[in-house]
Parts: sequence; C-alpha cells; structure tokens
Amino acid sequence: MLLLEHEFELSKIAMPVVFNEPLSFLQRISEYMEHTHLIHKACSLSDSIERMQVVAAFAVSAVASQWERTGKPFNPLLGETYELVREDECYRLISEQVSHHPPVSAFHAESLKKEFKFHGSIYPKLKFWGKSVEAEPKGTMTLELLKHKEAYTWTNPMCCVHNIILGKLWIEQYGTVEIVNHSTGDKCVLNFKPCGMFGKELHKVEGYIQDKSKKKRLVIYGKWTECMYSVDPKVYDASKKTGGDSKKLKQVKDGEEADEMPEVQETVTVIPGSALLWRITPRPAHSAQMYNFTSFAMTLNELEPSMERLLAPTDCRLRPDIRAMENGDIDTASTEKERLEEKQRAARRERSQDKEEWSTRWFQLRTNPYTGAEDWLYTGGYFDRNYSDCPNIY
Repeated sequence: MLLLEHEFELSKIAMPVVFNEPLSFLQRISEYMEHTHLIHKACSLSDSIERMQVVAAFAVSAVASQWERTGKPFNPLLGETYELVREDECYRLISEQVSHHPPVSAFHAESLKKEFKFHGSIYPKLKFWGKSVEAEPKGTMTLELLKHKEAYTWTNPMCCVHNIILGKLWIEQYGTVEIVNHSTGDKCVLNFKPCGMFGKELHKVEGYIQDKSKKKRLVIYGKWTECMYSVDPKVYDASKKTGGDSKKLKQVKDGEEADEMPEVQETVTVIPGSALLWRITPRPAHSAQMYNFTSFAMTLNELEPSMERLLAPTDCRLRPDIRAMENGDIDTASTEKERLEEKQRAARRERSQDKEEWSTRWFQLRTNPYTGAEDWLYTGGYFDRNYSDCPNIY
C-alpha cells in the first residue's frame, strides 16, 4: 500500500472537543514528574554509572503515562501557564506556552531543597500517514543534579497513534534516545523498539551505558509500559545466546483495514543478576472510564478554593473549556473552546495591525549551556506571585 505523508501543521486544525481529554498539553508535560523519586535516588548515589542508570529509568518513566492515552490534550493558548507544587515530593514546576505557530511549550522544575533542576521545551511536530498520526517531540530535556555538578540531556522518542480513522486506537513509541552526561562523558543509548511486523517488539526498550572511554558498562532493558532493569553486559550476552522466543506470533497484515494492535507478549523476562530500576505505578481501577488517566494525572486539574487566590490568571486550571469537559458538559466545553480560539485569533490580528511582537512572561529563548542549541530557559520570578502584567487569555 502506498503511504502518503502529509506534513501539514495538524496543530492548526481545530478538532472537535470529543477527541480531547480534559487536560492541557502543559499539564500533560507535568506528568514527566510522576516518578520524581528516581531523580531523588540519582542525587543520593555516589557512582556516576549508577546515577546514569537511574536517570535512564527516569527518562523512560517520563513517557510511560502515554500508554493507552489516546485522548488529545487541549492545545495551550499562547501565554497559558501551569504550575505544580508538590511539597511531599519536594519540587515545584512552572510551564508556559511560549509560541503558538509553531506550538512550543517550555517547562522548568526545581527541587525545593536545591538538589536538582529539570527543564526543557517541546515542539510536537505531527505527521499524518493516512491511518496514523506520528508525533516527533522536538526539543531537549535537561536534568541537572546540582550536588554532583552534573547535567544530562536527551530527546524523547517518537510517538505514533494508530487507527485514527477506523478501529481501536493504540499507541507505540519508537526511536533512539541518547542520554549524555556532560560532566563525565558517560552516555546511555536507549532503543525504543517499533512493534514490527509480528508485534514481538511492542513496548520493548533496550540499550546500554558506556563510560567516556566507550567501554560498555551496563545493559538496560525492559518495557516502557512496565519496568526497566540493568545487568552486566556479559551476563546479558550470555542470556541472549541461550535464550530465544519460539512462540509463533500473529503477523500484522497491511491493507486498508485497521492496524490491529498486536497481542501484548509476556511481561519482561528478567535475566538472573539484573537490578530493578523502575516499575510503573498501577493505574486505578476506574482508569478506563477516566481517559486512561494515571492516579497522578487525575490530580492535575484539582482547584481548591485556597489555590485560586495564588494561581496566575493564565493557569490552565482556570480554562473554562477544560473545566466544563471535566464536569461532563461537552456542549459548554465545545462552545468555550471555540470562543477561546477566536479570542486568540483576534488578539493575534490586533498585534499584527499594531506591529507588536508577543512577549513571553517566564521564559526567554537563549542558549542551552550544555548542548549549545537554542532553548527556552526559565528567567525566574514566577513564584514571587506578582501576576499584575499577565495577559487576559481566558
């Protein structure tokens, strides 16, 4: 079958609200922080290779909430923000929609005990392939472990949603993720495997850690939907020689019908001598009726009366379309979504007529000190709680 790629900007198309989940993309980004305990663990370790394996587990865990999340998050409005303060996990996060065309979301999380900073900016580039949508999350993640004076950078894997026209929606992630420790020269290369013709590789992640002399120190393996392990490379190679999966797997047919999701194969086979790095938190029993949210995601739109006084007026908890959808009022959500999008278009036309440039509030386009590339970096001041010059976007 001939596949026609349409690389038009899908994010510019106004989608019906029924395709959404009641979260903004900024809130979706904050889900990277669900397994913050891994960053705390990395901070506590004295050996750089041990730190790298835990950072690698964190990088995998950060995209694990995508599993079965086929609802589309709301596109953030230009200037929209989201804050998350978790005193129990000792961090706070602020994100801002810094550009609308192209859509760019920037975030910055920091330890309340000054142990780490985690930041990045994401420009999700979408491609339409007829039966599926592929998202390339352009942008770099940077994790700084302040006590160790270390910085790690990586980019997230590709994500593909299958059967957007016909059949059951399902998600796979694939591509190579390279994590670099800019202080020691250690590197971790993770291969998120595509499903393949027989579905044998679905959700699998395999890779290795090498030191600055390029000696392979550890092999990392598992599934991004389940768990990750590390093991000595020699033990791994020996197990590969004696192992092998003899099961006959159903071939995925190509054609006009839906791309059936392959049956998920047996859970990760643990090689003797492996160390468990991370295991996914089980989803709540009613998750399937709640957009397949994790327990963490279910808390992200909570708005207690005491919070309303503190939040910036641009915080997406205050977005009326998302709030209406969470309350089950789809008609109001749809009407409000259209109103907000038109308000944004009108503001853009007005700026164009006045020859005004949009000015970001909390992030500036600067140079990432570790990669040398352009990056949106946090300029500080958000938690001083002075929001008098925030735009009126709702």
